[in-house]
Amino acid sequence: VVCVVCAALIAVAAVLTKPSQAANALLYKEKNVLLAAGLIGPGDSVNTAQVQAIFQQSIQARLVDLATGELLPLGGTDARHYDQRVARDDPATSREAPPNSAGVRRLPKLGIVYLIKKGGAVDQVVIAIEGLGMWGQIYGFMSIGPDGNTIQGLTYYDHKETPGLGGEISNPSWQALWRGRKAFDEHWNVGIQVIKGQAGAPDADPMRVDGLSGSTITSKAITQLVRYWVGEQGYGKFLKRLREGAPA
Repeated sequence: VVCVVCAALIAVAAVLTKPSQAANALLYKEKNVLLAAGLIGPGDSVNTAQVQAIFQQSIQARLVDLATGELLPLGGTDARHYDQRVARDDPATSREAPPNSAGVRRLPKLGIVYLIKKGGAVDQVVIAIEGLGMWGQIYGFMSIGPDGNTIQGLTYYDHKETPGLGGEISNPSWQALWRGRKAFDEHWNVGIQVIKGQAGAPDADPMRVDGLSGSTITSKAITQLVRYWVGEQGYGKFLKRLREGAPA
């Protein structure tokens, strides 16, 4: 009887708190979008109302057909509440990913992109990135400038990498090293990479980022997953349309 009563209480509690859990998950995700875009800083405390205000003023969430790079028309699926992870795991809304070194097994048909606008024009775009790290999946967001090439910011918000080693991908100081780097070379080949050792300044060494000390596997994983999502299988076609001036 005690087991039945406890199970019933847990089930009721799970149902009653589900809306608040979903709201908290959305808030956490959108805070990380703001971090990647540099609209808030590491450690800044912002509440739901403040996040809502920033989104309403400066950000438009859109869905992208990853196969073509085209933005879906407004008025369809609510992009802001689109769960890319759920879509990735559903055979009806995803496809098997071609063999790759980023550990991406399934690819959602639609990817989410956040258009950061300034003065009515797109100032930067934030894309979702993920891939296999040393101990599990790594999830993050990357902000790229309107040239479809310059990295404006980066954040990793969910991973299982070793604290003090690979876990340093969450360190704001290391994430700041990506700002101003280039995803592509002059021929538009994906070139960004995390190297072993120390890279130069972004203007002198634009496609290399400092490695993580003692974390060769994680450093390599970050290189592969970032390259994957800015490449042809990920948001590459969208970024190409962006730099060619396609309307947003």
